[in-house]
Amino acid sequence: MNQDQNSTDTLHWVGGKSWEGTSGEFADLRDPATGAVSGRVALASAADVDQAVQTAALAGREWAATSLAKRSAVLFAFRELVSRHTDELARVITAQHGKVLSDAAGEVARGLEVADFACGIPHLLKGGYSSNVSTGVDSHSIRQPLGVVAGISPFNFPVMVPMWMHPVAIACGNAFVLKPSERDPSVSTLVAELWAQAGLPDGVFSVVNGDRRAVEALLAHPDVAAVSFVGSTPVARTVAQEAVGHGKRFQALGGAKNHMVVLPDADVDAAADAAVSAGFGSAGERCMAVSVVVAVGAAADPFVAAVQDRIGRLQVGPGTEPGSDMGPLITAAHRDRVARLVGSGIAEGATPVVDGRDVQVAGHPDGFWLGPTLLDHVTPAMEVYREEVFGPVLQVVRVETYDEALALVNANPYGNGTAIFTNDGWAARRFQEEVEVGMVGINVSVPVPMAYYSFGGWKQSLFGDLHVHGQEGVQFYTRGKAVTSRWLAPSARRGSGVDLGFPTNA
Repeated sequence: MNQDQNSTDTLHWVGGKSWEGTSGEFADLRDPATGAVSGRVALASAADVDQAVQTAALAGREWAATSLAKRSAVLFAFRELVSRHTDELARVITAQHGKVLSDAAGEVARGLEVADFACGIPHLLKGGYSSNVSTGVDSHSIRQPLGVVAGISPFNFPVMVPMWMHPVAIACGNAFVLKPSERDPSVSTLVAELWAQAGLPDGVFSVVNGDRRAVEALLAHPDVAAVSFVGSTPVARTVAQEAVGHGKRFQALGGAKNHMVVLPDADVDAAADAAVSAGFGSAGERCMAVSVVVAVGAAADPFVAAVQDRIGRLQVGPGTEPGSDMGPLITAAHRDRVARLVGSGIAEGATPVVDGRDVQVAGHPDGFWLGPTLLDHVTPAMEVYREEVFGPVLQVVRVETYDEALALVNANPYGNGTAIFTNDGWAARRFQEEVEVGMVGINVSVPVPMAYYSFGGWKQSLFGDLHVHGQEGVQFYTRGKAVTSRWLAPSARRGSGVDLGFPTNA
């Protein structure tokens, strides 16, 4: 399977080694900070996907029979290798995504938390047991792997989001096929190499790079039992529909429009710090980024002023430069889309407190830059509010009361994450009970749960019943089986006669 290749080519990983595939097709990779082509990525054909899945299916059967102790040992080794190679992984992320190195290293750290959780798989897969449920009859439950499962991950977290999936899936005894974003795929190959070094058998973890064609092939493949997806809501909906049509289990996490409510009694400085951190980290390309601040009553003016002051201190530049707080956006097309939405908001009446569309970065005129932007007096009727911007644009919507703020959040079609900033415990408790959102922060602007809880939203932010990682991840990557058994003493091993009635306990 090994073939000659250009050193800047990112290939598939199948059967424990790099593989160019059979399509002969490649796409360019670009450095977002310079706009220059930095390499190529192989694009899988349907036949290439089939090769990867068949290899995974063969390897997965043996892996499923591997003891929990041996699986756990591989997970521990993988976890240590990822930790040891954090800096290298972060450099690869920054080179293709553009986020600053510290943010990239933080992404790896959050992925490691899921690996930590998966190391406890012997405990997580314990079943239940009931003795003598009927005379001489015992019952117990077990959870078994599904077989081959696939993950389709987005560009914004090329290490963390796949690690929400594959450590848990593999620990549960499945073989895993990853289709990373074709915009920043190279770090996935490095992760595959770390799995191999950890002792994972060849074929249990595979990477197929590609575009929509690869996704469609995974969704249609009869040997893929389940699909995990993270991306935009339109694609998540399509993935869910295709998975159902092909009889697959699925979890499809979609888009977000995360609101942060600031009450008049909130600490303005703390709220402003949190909003700037959550809105502009990773250039706003986070599904948990705060994109809308709902400022209640007298909180609005001091909050906007405090955010404006903090934006003025932020440095935009290449992610590899130590002084950079925020890097570029992922592509020129995405940068242009975000800029267009900012212009649309201004045209519809929003106040541009800070306009980042004309930001210039010395020495990098062709990078995909858009500076931190603050729009005040945004209304729900505006396009910039209705759309998931997915960029460094913080919008302020002003309301007069808590009830108006709650109604605004609950009326939004997305329900991924939300936050409230207040010093009133009663208001905070009321908000956590009444808000229709899957992940809630109280004086925490990015309420991403720890790995032993599950990540997922409500409404159009999630298609499927189970969230990723945590105990729900274990449920997703296994299926339950109930066993009822009777063992008789030798003296009692005689037939008791035929009885066509429905069996009951006695």
